[in-house]
Amino acid sequence: MNVKNCRKCRRIFNYVMGPILCPNCREAEEEKFQEVKKYVQENRRCGMQEVSEACDVTLNQIQQWLREERLVLSDDSPMGIGCEKCGKMIKSGRFCPECVNQMTNSFQSVTTPKQMSGSYVAPKKDTRDGSRMRFLNH
Repeated sequence: MNVKNCRKCRRIFNYVMGPILCPNCREAEEEKFQEVKKYVQENRRCGMQEVSEACDVTLNQIQQWLREERLVLSDDSPMGIGCEKCGKMIKSGRFCPECVNQMTNSFQSVTTPKQMSGSYVAPKKDTRDGSRMRFLNH
């Protein structure tokens, strides 16, 4: 059993996974999220400060929901958050599409096997001790 203190109310609870919040605080946060989501849907042209004041949530909480992609803004919304790599304004997530493509290409170039003169060259495997059983001495 994994017991932790809730980050909001400091009560002890049995932690399973996700944010370190007790069931009561998690439920209250979910209610706030639904309230913000509804407000944003009904008021598409509102700013982040207006949403924060109208729904009584912090700007950080709204930004967290946007980063987690739980809250997604419409294209015509003046709200947005900065891409964590280039700073360009985006409607949700952590990175803009251009940075995602650039990082994907960078990762693929690192993980894709190297091609030499058009044919694949497999890396050499060390077969000396590959199938031998090993024992630890005490």
